[in-house]
Amino acid sequence: MLPSGRNGWNLVTSRLLSEALEAPDRIAAQLAANSAPIADIVRRLKASPPRFVVSAARGSSSHAARYGKYLIETRLGLFTAAAAPAVATLYKAKMKLDGALFFTVSQSGRSPDLVVQTEAAKAAGALTLTLVNDLDSPLAKVSDAVLPLGAGPEQSVAATKSFLASLSALAQLVGLWAEDAKLLQGLDRLPDALRQAASTSWDLSLGEATSLFVVGRGLGFAIASEGAIKLKEVLGLHAEAYSAAEVLHGPITLVEDGFPVLAFVQDDEARASMEETLSALSAKGGAISSVPTAKPIHPALDLILQAQTFYPAVARAAIARGLDPDRPRHLTKVTETL
Repeated sequence: MLPSGRNGWNLVTSRLLSEALEAPDRIAAQLAANSAPIADIVRRLKASPPRFVVSAARGSSSHAARYGKYLIETRLGLFTAAAAPAVATLYKAKMKLDGALFFTVSQSGRSPDLVVQTEAAKAAGALTLTLVNDLDSPLAKVSDAVLPLGAGPEQSVAATKSFLASLSALAQLVGLWAEDAKLLQGLDRLPDALRQAASTSWDLSLGEATSLFVVGRGLGFAIASEGAIKLKEVLGLHAEAYSAAEVLHGPITLVEDGFPVLAFVQDDEARASMEETLSALSAKGGAISSVPTAKPIHPALDLILQAQTFYPAVARAAIARGLDPDRPRHLTKVTETL
């Protein structure tokens, strides 16, 4: 029997859950459909290699862009920075982006600041690329190149499948650009691994907690940032994301007996650092839990599997707390920032 919350919300009607569970099939279709478009983009990038890369995004999409930053820097050695939209929209500053790749990530493609910033980046000499779910959006129309997310309509306020699709699209782009055979082989196995991750029975161990840390390192920090925002949006918790390299510098003073710490851990060069940090947090009383990897295929892709497992757990936790996972208070699906 599927659980119902104190206010009658249940998993049968949860759009957040149903949309998250669509992700494996959507991503399978995306990887097949985007093979040719990405090949064209890669040919363009190799014909005129960018000197550096700049990203722009908001909300969950900014966490996907951070994932892309780590992939680009570790696989291609290209410096990648996140732009501040206010520089273009409020300060009207003229940036020097000649020879840069400027990419945006967006579900709706309708945030005015991203549109303005993309136009400014193009005028400043950058090649502009947008990863977007709505191909008829203003952002798609002003970009030099568009990479479809293919997530389909997403009605739950908290993004799930569009975030996962952003990660897979970035992984495919970087895999082909860097000619990373192992990453591309992992992508071939990703849809089936996502299906297994979606069916993995795993529950958040939060008890009556109102605050927690979400910790990752490297690529894992990008996914930890997404985990923290979902815990805020859907569960109304004070969840803060930290890199394992930073959490011991000051935030650890908040840790006491039973303080929850949720970890996203991938099996790459960051693992030893993560294990040391989690041990230190545990020694101070932190209650450590790690999101499982259902079927490991590649360290960078295993984090996508962890996010896939995490989303249903968030929906179940919301129901158990009597919350509607689809309609977080004070939030709307599209935030039009200027």
